[in-house]
Amino acid sequence: MAAPTSPAIPTARPTAPLPTMEDIMASSRAQSMRVCLRTAGPFFRVTATRGEGGEAVELGRAQGGIRPWPGGAVLHLDSMRMTRATLSVPDRPLFGLGMFLGAVAVRHGFDAGCKRAELLAINDTPLYHDKLVRFYMRMGFKAVHEVDGSSISDLGHMLVWGGRGTRMDADIEELLIKWGNRFRLQD
Repeated sequence: MAAPTSPAIPTARPTAPLPTMEDIMASSRAQSMRVCLRTAGPFFRVTATRGEGGEAVELGRAQGGIRPWPGGAVLHLDSMRMTRATLSVPDRPLFGLGMFLGAVAVRHGFDAGCKRAELLAINDTPLYHDKLVRFYMRMGFKAVHEVDGSSISDLGHMLVWGGRGTRMDADIEELLIKWGNRFRLQD
C-alpha cells in the first residue's frame, strides 16, 4: 500500500515589488508626459497631456469605474481614446501612451481593492479588432467571451459596453507584476 501524500501546497505569487502610483507617474514624466487621475465616487478618468499650462495638449484618456463584486471589487475599463495630437508627438513614449493610461487605471483599481479588471476590445473593424485583442493579450488580458449579438446573453454585454467585441479579463495583481519593471526608472 502506498503512503498517503500530502495535499499540494499552492505556490505563492512572485514577490517582485509592484509598481506604485508614484513609479508610474515618475516614469510618465521621464517621457515628457503628465498623467492625471481624477475620481468621482466609483468613477475615474485618467488623462495624459504634453506641455505646460495653456500650451498643454491632451494626448489621450481612459475612463471607467470600480464596482463591488462577490470575491472582490472589479475594475471596469470602459474606454481608452487617443487624440490626433498623439500622432504628432515626435518622440513617442517608449512603450506607448496606452500603457501609461492603463497602468494608472490598473494601479488605481488595485489601491481600491479590485481583484480583476475587465474590458471590451471593441470590434469596429476586423483588422483593428484583431490588433486590439492581440495588444490586450500581450498586456496580460485573457479573452472570456465574444460579444457578437448572436445570443440573448450578449444583450447585457452590449448594453454595458455599448457594442460588439471581445470581453477580456485580467487579474490586477498579475498585471502589475508583469508590468513592474517597465515603470521603474533606471539609475
